Amino acid sequence: MVRNIGIEVVPPAVECNDPKCPFHGSLKIRGQILTGVVKSSRMISSATVERIYKRDLKKYERKETRISRYHVHVPGCIKVSPGDRVRIAECRKLAKTISYVVVEKIGL
Repeated sequence: MVRNIGIEVVPPAVECNDPKCPFHGSLKIRGQILTGVVKSSRMISSATVERIYKRDLKKYERKETRISRYHVHVPGCIKVSPGDRVRIAECRKLAKTISYVVVEKIGL
């Protein structure tokens, strides 16, 4: 059974028994919802997601490109590999540097 997590995403077709899964476990989603590209997925059930965005510099009347990297938890029901676009959501702290979880793999 897939749980309603409160945001408009396509739930995964595969079921998992991960307690840190927002769909099949007891993890609650709150806060920011971001999109980014998976840069590394070599960690066990975790990945690094990179988000590129523009920031306005008023003094020079230009925009600068900034990069943010997030360590995210990947539930067992969602398979990701480097280069995939994903939607991540903020949750409680799951590890020292992990505060986000992958909720959807965005198709191209």
